[in-house]
Amino acid sequence: MRKTFITCAVTGAGDGFKRNLNVPITPDEIAASALAAADAGAAIVHLHVRDPETGEGSRDDALYKQAVEKIRGQNREVIINLTAGMGGDAIFGTGQPVPLLKGTDLVGPADRLTHVAELRPDICTLDCGSYNVGDGNLVYISTSEYIRTGAEQIAELGVRPELEVFDLGHLRFALKLLSEGMFASPAMIQFCLGVPYGAPANTGAMTAMADMVRDHDVIWSAFGVGRDQLRMVAQAVLLGGHVRVGLEDNLYLKRGVPARNEELVAQLRNIIETLGNTVMVASEAREVLGLSAAS
Repeated sequence: MRKTFITCAVTGAGDGFKRNLNVPITPDEIAASALAAADAGAAIVHLHVRDPETGEGSRDDALYKQAVEKIRGQNREVIINLTAGMGGDAIFGTGQPVPLLKGTDLVGPADRLTHVAELRPDICTLDCGSYNVGDGNLVYISTSEYIRTGAEQIAELGVRPELEVFDLGHLRFALKLLSEGMFASPAMIQFCLGVPYGAPANTGAMTAMADMVRDHDVIWSAFGVGRDQLRMVAQAVLLGGHVRVGLEDNLYLKRGVPARNEELVAQLRNIIETLGNTVMVASEAREVLGLSAAS
């Protein structure tokens, strides 16, 4: 019987907290929601932090420290995966030279990793390419050189990178770096589907990505956003991957019913088991991913 691990993306950095009051905002709320997700069956919790006053996404190292310490104070086993994607937002205006507008949060690779350097989580993310975000002038920036530099710095910190790919070109570059020996084996790759405007959340896109990694030493997982979340994680299980759910990606259990993270994990657990797989506990996921045992 095949075993599957679940990642729960606990809060994200978007404005979902305005539509679902269950989206955690403060470090205490984020930690409590992560622990509830772990109790429901998530082996990995993927964390952003938010400004407690405004609810908006934040890069404040102190907020990460508070959330991580609260989780570790109650659960030493669950795998902690911190985002390192914040600091890549560029909002372009018009004119010559082209200005960067209010809301831009664009920093280099080292500044995206300050909380990772301080806290040394089990895993941190590495976004493997740039892409247009929505229909306006917001672009997420992760250049080839930034990715190389980030990969080197994450390796120096002794943290396992989760390579986040939002399109086939991102995956192509990630595999190029893997072939150059930049990542320890097995590489951990996340297929991020349905984010405007990366790869769509459909069977064809996921199958294409799964086919690309088939002959590489890779452990992959996947998610879809919004109403495609559960459909895409079921597809990932069928294709032999692992899965991610959580309020970062989807706010609802079903139409009009706001979700909690632990409810999304429980719903996904039921899908995994219905499809004939079993859910990995955190210690099993640590072994599969080559992470050190919890201490």
